[in-house]
Amino acid sequence: MNLFPTRADALARLPAQTWDLVVIGGGISGAGVAQQAARRGWSVLLLEQRDFAWGTSSRSSKLVHGGLRYLKEGDLKTTLHSVRERQRLLREAPGLVEPQSFLFADCPGRKPGRWLMQTGLVVYDLMAGQRSHYYADLATAQALAPGLAPPGLRGALVFQDAKTDDARLVWRVLLEARRDGAVLLNYVAVESLTTANGKVTGLVAKDSLTGQTHAVQARAVVNATGAWADRLRAGVGAAPLLRPLRGSHLVLPFWRLPVAQSISFMHPQDGRPVFFYPWEGATLVGTTDLDHRADLDAEASITASEVAYLLDAVNDQFPAAQITAADISACYAGVRPVIDDGQQDASKATRDHVVRDESGMVTLAGGKLTTFRLMAQDALALAAPHAGKAFERSDAPLFTPAPPLNPRWSPAVRQRLTARYGAYAAEWSTGACDDLHTIPGTQTLWLELAIAARHEAVQHLDDLLLRRTRLGILLPRGGLDYLPRIHQLCAPHLAWDEARWELEVERYRALIAAHYQPPGTAQALGSDHDFAQRNSCSDPNAGTDPGPGATAQHATR
Repeated sequence: MNLFPTRADALARLPAQTWDLVVIGGGISGAGVAQQAARRGWSVLLLEQRDFAWGTSSRSSKLVHGGLRYLKEGDLKTTLHSVRERQRLLREAPGLVEPQSFLFADCPGRKPGRWLMQTGLVVYDLMAGQRSHYYADLATAQALAPGLAPPGLRGALVFQDAKTDDARLVWRVLLEARRDGAVLLNYVAVESLTTANGKVTGLVAKDSLTGQTHAVQARAVVNATGAWADRLRAGVGAAPLLRPLRGSHLVLPFWRLPVAQSISFMHPQDGRPVFFYPWEGATLVGTTDLDHRADLDAEASITASEVAYLLDAVNDQFPAAQITAADISACYAGVRPVIDDGQQDASKATRDHVVRDESGMVTLAGGKLTTFRLMAQDALALAAPHAGKAFERSDAPLFTPAPPLNPRWSPAVRQRLTARYGAYAAEWSTGACDDLHTIPGTQTLWLELAIAARHEAVQHLDDLLLRRTRLGILLPRGGLDYLPRIHQLCAPHLAWDEARWELEVERYRALIAAHYQPPGTAQALGSDHDFAQRNSCSDPNAGTDPGPGATAQHATR
């Protein structure tokens, strides 16, 4: 059984009722709002102009962290909320949100210095109600991270945070919203807002796949469109609020840089925080923080100077590894919707969120992946009077228990599928054993492709390979070498004929070549490189790159 209604059925419902709440935006913020509202019995419609988690929420640093660096800026509230929400997610989403040990090398002359860092960690642990940090002497630090050798290394501070698959976290929240009755539609863009007596009462939406428009009536509207929020706000005469910042990352094969700890440090070039850590069978390196002046509707791309900046950071900590651009499996870049608080230094801009009621449309902007539940409740508190609903904050669990899976499956397989797919996974408990094997170089099971293709509103091949699974950034060449097996697994669930499949493959190949590989390496993806150029998938950041280290900064979300 497919737990989603058909797309046609969902579209038919758009004008058929007045919704208590329409949520615009299908990233973690919108998913959280939809889940919290649906759990309270509201009629909820969520519309996403591209794919669910297409923007920031699939391109983050994958960390569910307390925001240790915000202590340095004196932002105690953001850190406290983040630490507490991190602990909640570790309890409620085991296997999806996982503990990650961090190691911060202690080197003379490197900021912030051992004692200042240790003071921050004491506060960090007090907020979490635990003691998890300690000082490792030189021998212990090198045992924890073999090959670690920044200049002057004399030990390290070790502490705990957490990591996740950001796009899968969005999907678990969306699945909870769907379970409680929310209607979710991707590739439906809001073209305009409708108003009456100066109040937003609905919107006009366009199905990007068919071109058909729909009039939607709503008692309350929440704008959770992230970096695109100011566009909708302009429709009610609001002044710009956001400062789009680009964060870029590298993905390296784990064998090339095998680390068990997250290595966190200040970049020797400009003193800004950088990290790398093991993620989904690879090693993730990030991040930069640059004002993003390119078209928000184009895929963001890493620049050559960002690649060099991040490689310099890795080689500073592991000089013997001699990592080069040739070692990179993939790159990705996303745009953060940071509140413009007037800070000249982008890395010091606030990561707190704001909620505003503007002519009956509530805008939720800024914030962090970790605090999405609190952000959602703040938005609903403002939306409730418009929806005619009472509202009380709740600490109820985010996720409902999933049915047990086949006891003959290994505990690791059962935990992974339950954590990522909830109730959907039970339908596949008699799946063929071959489909329970991991795809080489990743922790992804072959079965996950079929589950996502059947249940998760896949409209394009990149939906499946970049967001439902992460094969497009985990595997060299975007996973193109595995397409025959992927086609075999997913064809029964996607209902695409051979011509449609070939079109999707060419579209995907062009996308990977232009936006998920280091600049200048697209030719490695094969004979369809000309197709990429014909379809104008050029680097949208061209001409905006300030050069290595000029303003490259760190801000994990």
